[in-house]
Amino acid sequence: MRSKTNWDVKTIKMKKSNEEILSLNEAAKFLCASKSFMYKMTSQKIIPHYIPGGKRIFFKKSDLEDWLLKNRIPPSSEFETNTECYLSNPLKTRNNG
Repeated sequence: MRSKTNWDVKTIKMKKSNEEILSLNEAAKFLCASKSFMYKMTSQKIIPHYIPGGKRIFFKKSDLEDWLLKNRIPPSSEFETNTECYLSNPLKTRNNG
């Protein structure tokens, strides 16, 4: 049976309420991004992150997932369907100014 290494223990301790906490390296790997990109995004406060004690940067995996899905671009078929619904709704009034 494999014994737990320090890394395994740290990973277990970093989980809180089924919320996975990622280091900068782990977050970069999760996003398929470079460390320099991650530093840039955190310094510009574009991506949610945590700096306990003012040193190391950590991320909640759920925050990263939410950030990834933040600016959804709908497919053109969905846009066309929504446009047809809007235009066919008799309750909408349009200003023919």
